[in-house]
Amino acid sequence: MSKGAPPELRAGIVVAATSMMSAHEVIDAMRDLHSTLRIARHPIHPMLVPFPIACFVGTLLSDLAYWRTMDVMWADFSAWLVTVGVILGVIAGIAGLIDFLGNRLIREQKSAWPHVLGNAVVLVLSFINALVHSRDAWTSVVPTGLILSAVSVTILLFTGWFGWSLVYRHRVGVAE
Repeated sequence: MSKGAPPELRAGIVVAATSMMSAHEVIDAMRDLHSTLRIARHPIHPMLVPFPIACFVGTLLSDLAYWRTMDVMWADFSAWLVTVGVILGVIAGIAGLIDFLGNRLIREQKSAWPHVLGNAVVLVLSFINALVHSRDAWTSVVPTGLILSAVSVTILLFTGWFGWSLVYRHRVGVAE
C-alpha cells in the first residue's frame, strides 16, 4: 500500500491486520513494551516521576507567593524546591532514559520522543532556575526565576500528557 493511500484505507488495513492476530499475539506484543528498569515487575520511572513534578509546581507556587508578598520565606522555599526537584528529576530521568534506550519498541512510540526531549528541556531549565534561585531573594525570583518556573511547569503539562499516552494508551511499563 502506498503512502498516498487515503487514511481510511490505511486504517482499515491496520485494523484488518490486527484483527487477524490472536489474543495471545496481541498480549505478547503489549508485553514487549515492558519497562527495562523495574523492581519485582514494577517500573521504577513512573514511581519516581511525581516527586520532581511536585517540586517544580511547588517552586512556581512559592515564586508566585514571593512575588505577591515579598516574604523571603517563599524565596527560600523556591530555592529548596527547585534544587530538590532537579536532583529527583535527574534520578527519574536516568530511570526513564534506561527504559527508553533499553527497549526499541518504546523508542518507536511517537509520544516517547517529545516526552524524553521535553523532560530534558525541563531539567536544563530547572538547573538554570536553581542557579538563579541561589542569588538574593528579589533577583532570584522576579522576573527570571518566576519565568523559568512558569515555562518549566508549562512544558511539564505537555510532557506529562505524552507520558500518560505511553502508559495508558500504549501500556509502556504496565506490569501484567
